[in-house]
Amino acid sequence: MWLLLGILIGISALGLVWWSKKSNTSLQWYDWVIGLAGLAMLLFTVQNYFASVAEGEPKASYMFLLVTGLPAVILLAVVWQLLARRAKQS
Repeated sequence: MWLLLGILIGISALGLVWWSKKSNTSLQWYDWVIGLAGLAMLLFTVQNYFASVAEGEPKASYMFLLVTGLPAVILLAVVWQLLARRAKQS
């Protein structure tokens, strides 16, 4: 399972780099920092959600979705908007 997750993350990262080169969008350092922080939080959320469900703690699983999952999605949306606006300008 971890191998599959690593492969999916690698393919996603390569796709992002390929898309940014194709659209002549330069990624700033803060785009990478925000994106990696959002991705790390999202992976942390998914891992803890399934662990809490497996342990029979539904309230804890929903709390992980709210406390770490929502900010992770917001961070990833911010990076997406930054890249989309920068691509429109060029």
